[in-house]
Amino acid sequence: MEPSKRVSALSHWIYSVSPRQRLKDFLFIFIGVVMASIGLKGFLFPNGFFDGGAMGVSLLLQIITPLDLSTLIILVNLPFILLGAKQFSIPFAIKSSLAIFALAFLVHWIEIPAITSDKLLIAVFGGFFLGSGIGFSIRGGAVIDGTEVLAISVSRRSSLTVGDFITVFNVVLFLVAALFVNLETAMYSMLTYFSASKTVDFIINGVEEYLGVMIMSQLSDEIKAMIAHDLGRGVTVLKSDAGFGKNNEHLPDKKVLFCVITRLEVTRLLSEIDKMDPKAFVIQYPIKDTKGGMIKKRPLH
Repeated sequence: MEPSKRVSALSHWIYSVSPRQRLKDFLFIFIGVVMASIGLKGFLFPNGFFDGGAMGVSLLLQIITPLDLSTLIILVNLPFILLGAKQFSIPFAIKSSLAIFALAFLVHWIEIPAITSDKLLIAVFGGFFLGSGIGFSIRGGAVIDGTEVLAISVSRRSSLTVGDFITVFNVVLFLVAALFVNLETAMYSMLTYFSASKTVDFIINGVEEYLGVMIMSQLSDEIKAMIAHDLGRGVTVLKSDAGFGKNNEHLPDKKVLFCVITRLEVTRLLSEIDKMDPKAFVIQYPIKDTKGGMIKKRPLH
């Protein structure tokens, strides 16, 4: 991003985002930093567990260097913050910088007694608190672990997806960790990572995961009316060109219905469709997020 565009993006964020929205962003980031600190100081650190991503790199460097962990957290994440400013925006980089500095401060100064010594509980609940911290920070428009920024940048330049890169990165990290500590601790640390990643998904996406549903039926008009009036959801009618049947006969053109619903509504939708047309062909697939329409968008801030 060119310097003039960066300044423009920063000015746009300052003047266009309401004070209430900025306060909400920083509240989410504050909650995220506190939750992550509890996970690190109350579960992982007292028991010698590792984390994935930039925090895991910082913990490894702490073993082989004389530097303090809080200093390493800042140094390891600094390149990712700069990359985020270049790839995304200055406001993103500012909020991420504040979040990472706050996390480093709390890690250095607060003292939390070890909550448990049970390794399975440490892995599960340590990952839960850490994942909550990452998730709330993302909802506030920032990151406290810069590897996601690197993953997005790599995915734009290669065939790897963001998830693929993060997985490969952390597998390599835990293999290295096994050399410096022991295999058992590295394995429990992997459980921590999986617990954290699932918690992040839950906080970002919630229980109301969106599903796209395509319906092909001879009773498309009736099903469309049911979705609009009974479910109160928007529905789009797509006109499809006919194909050929199994006996090579030409099939008539059909209407394809498309709607977006939450996972909690899909059972009712399928039940209503089955009542109207048991032979209807229904396709479901997950949707990451939506904007506009009749489904209220889940705020990420």
